[in-house]
Amino acid sequence: CPCYPLFPITFSSRRYVAGGQCKSTAKLDGKVVIITGANTGIGKETARDLARRGKVIIACRDIAKGEVAANEIRAETGNQQVIVKKLDLADTKSIREFAENVLAEEKELHILINNAGVMLCPYSKTADGFEMHLGVNHLGHFLLTFLLLERLKQSAPARIVNVSSLAHHGGRIRFHDLHGEKSYNCGLAYCHSKLANVLFTRELARRLQGKSPSTARFTANCLHPGSVHSELVRHSSVMTWLWRMFSFFLKTPSEGAQTSVYCAVAEELDSVTGQYFSDCKPAYVSPRGRDDATAKQLWNVSCELLGIQWD
Repeated sequence: CPCYPLFPITFSSRRYVAGGQCKSTAKLDGKVVIITGANTGIGKETARDLARRGKVIIACRDIAKGEVAANEIRAETGNQQVIVKKLDLADTKSIREFAENVLAEEKELHILINNAGVMLCPYSKTADGFEMHLGVNHLGHFLLTFLLLERLKQSAPARIVNVSSLAHHGGRIRFHDLHGEKSYNCGLAYCHSKLANVLFTRELARRLQGKSPSTARFTANCLHPGSVHSELVRHSSVMTWLWRMFSFFLKTPSEGAQTSVYCAVAEELDSVTGQYFSDCKPAYVSPRGRDDATAKQLWNVSCELLGIQWD
């Protein structure tokens, strides 16, 4: 059959698109994981994998959708310790209420995966007046991490995993116009916020290192999940159409979750911090993503915007 040679080519192409796989079989017995935005897409698949290993808290804005996802994961994994809690990263009041609830109910917290995000939003602002991409993708997770940090430290070994993107290469931190009030492009706004994820991870890791023995195995890393067929492009009809047309060349949510899982559980990353990963291996960071001066300035500006002191 003349079509026969196409099969191995197609199969190998699909394997290439799928990318790296997390091979760790590490269990998380007695450990607690929080995943933001885990009711759909990459976050849901990350929760599905980690629910086979330990307790998972799904933090999401839509509780009804969260419960649907949690019920599916409980039924599949047999783990009843899949909990749904409300978290709206576009509202600092909701973030603080979520953190208070977690701290009241969980005496230990071992892994925080800052996964939730928005992409290609028309210009809008969060409840606190932040540009939506910056507010949700960066500032919301910055505040959440700040509020949960001491519990993570007390529970060490612990890990913080920030889901960034290859799009950080196109980003700049525009301190003169952080909220896009002078000029706005939804694609660039997304890139800027993903660069902020990388810089936040870099500065957080720097500040954690050498503070005390308890932080010796307290790490912070970030990652690019790959180009994934998910709901993230829902704000753009053009991107939604392209995603459907070229779905063969996109990762599935399960494939996109592999690097998140890897950063959360891989034994070889026990003492690795401040790094950026893609396809379950270290990846190249843009020059702007390695700018320590910008990382420090962004940290200070973020604290000012959120009204917190984080030394």
